[in-house]
Amino acid sequence: MAASSLFSERDLHFSASDFQAIRTLIYQRAGIVLAEHKKDMVYSRVGRLVRARGLTRFADYLAGLKASGEGGEWQAFVNALTTNLTSFFRESHHFPILADHVRGRRDPVRVWSAAASTGEEPYSIVMTLLETLGEHANVEVLATDIDTEALDRARRAVYPLEQVARLDDQRRRRFFQKGSGARTGYARVKPALVAKVRFQVMNLVARDWPSEHRFDAIFCRNVMIYFDRDTQTRVLGRLADRLKPDGLLFAGHSENVSYLSDRFRSRGQTVYSLA
Repeated sequence: MAASSLFSERDLHFSASDFQAIRTLIYQRAGIVLAEHKKDMVYSRVGRLVRARGLTRFADYLAGLKASGEGGEWQAFVNALTTNLTSFFRESHHFPILADHVRGRRDPVRVWSAAASTGEEPYSIVMTLLETLGEHANVEVLATDIDTEALDRARRAVYPLEQVARLDDQRRRRFFQKGSGARTGYARVKPALVAKVRFQVMNLVARDWPSEHRFDAIFCRNVMIYFDRDTQTRVLGRLADRLKPDGLLFAGHSENVSYLSDRFRSRGQTVYSLA
């Protein structure tokens, strides 16, 4: 295999310099740090974009990307390198803690799902809030993600039945509608639940965040693992600024927030409050 090509046996020319260029571009755009062992993943995901544009060389695709200015091509590139692994009530121990935290509150309750992906997390949050505070509670979940395709799926709120089947019967009856006809095999989140969620494209490493109220809780789970230490500290500081004084931050199972930022102290398993 030629020294300049990592994958000369494949249909696309993908060199070591192409991989390094992609690592640099996604870090600059989204703060994502791609490790050396991600070469195959990059070839697979970005390769689909290369082929879709009728090209055979990553270098030609990257040249066109850099010349394209701001817009859809860059968004497709970021979407391709974003990981969307989620499910309803993932890391389930967080949701009873959220319920206890908001129980009895009468003011509008606002929660931010800062890596909403395809919607399972924000809808799980809304289910928890309504189960705790009642059907007509004044609640809002802000659901943000950098991946526009994932957010489009979240807005549609349609999921395979086997995914929804993991929920208990009461939740399925209360919060979902079973599809029929062309929608057989799928379930849709009921419109009243979807109406409690506000979706917004957002890059956590961008300079400008939208102006918002402070939140009772923020879910930012399994995001910090993709950032370097400086980016982690900076993002966590900004998240701290968006929490109410008694607010809670929910992190991923492998993220130690109090180690990364002195703005937070541990309240238990991957749950944090302001220090």
